[in-house]
Amino acid sequence: MTTFTVGNVTILRIEEVLELGYPPEFLLVGFDPSMLERHPVAADARFFNRESGQSWSSIHSWLLKIDGKTILIDTCSGNGKARALPIFKRFHMLDLPYLDNLAAAGVAPEDVDIVFCTHLHIDHVGWNTRREGDDWVPTFPNARYIFGRGEYEHWTGDGKGPQVFPENAAVIEDSVLPIIQAGMFELIDAGQEIVPRLRVEAAPGHTKDQLIVKYECGDANFVISADVLHHPVQVFEPSVTSRFCEYPDLAEKTRRELLAYCADTDALLLPMHFGAPHAGRVARTATGYEFLPEAAADENPEQARP
Repeated sequence: MTTFTVGNVTILRIEEVLELGYPPEFLLVGFDPSMLERHPVAADARFFNRESGQSWSSIHSWLLKIDGKTILIDTCSGNGKARALPIFKRFHMLDLPYLDNLAAAGVAPEDVDIVFCTHLHIDHVGWNTRREGDDWVPTFPNARYIFGRGEYEHWTGDGKGPQVFPENAAVIEDSVLPIIQAGMFELIDAGQEIVPRLRVEAAPGHTKDQLIVKYECGDANFVISADVLHHPVQVFEPSVTSRFCEYPDLAEKTRRELLAYCADTDALLLPMHFGAPHAGRVARTATGYEFLPEAAADENPEQARP
């Protein structure tokens, strides 16, 4: 279990899978192997596997315990979902112990009060639903599911999402629309709070209306960065952008704004896909930024250092 504490908030990482993902030259547009030589932290064995040439990819939720509420941020890929397209084969008909990992954190599906999805891609909404007979039903029966209004509209009705990224259309069908049909959802706009001091902010680029989550309480700050970042090398080289970003130039602008915010406020950065220890701080350097992995509360500080 990976646990952080910021102010009065307990933050737990709920793992779906930690695996070798895409090679960085496939995932990251603008990546050059020399970047790993220039930035040893990004080349650390927990982030990049030299033998296979693949990046370590974590798919997880961040579970927040705050003011008596249990809040789940993003819900990974889900089990038993047909994702047969070649680009999605790593997500096809999964059978992973996500709910067991949630239980190990002392949380049953019934205990979750709020589910918030930063955006509606395949690996951020999957456990919204589970199979019950022939139907997909809400996994968290007592939760209020919150989606960004713009993001939801992007993927439904006359929204352009299915045209921009048609492979994701089936994800909306089995992992989003059942929540809508159950009437368990709420739409939220940038600037609104999920609970006091925990607000969402616009982070466009990866999708048109992606949202990130910020918590600010004096000098106790953190940010859950959605898919503004996929790999630590992007902290050092923010011009490098995921090939899955709908608007690459806007994604870079958002990434630079996020890095500046983290560096200026010492906010704990909580990405969705970094390898262990899965979170860290951002510091300014003479030429840009560096990533400083953060030891979790249940981890030896020496283990966090590359």
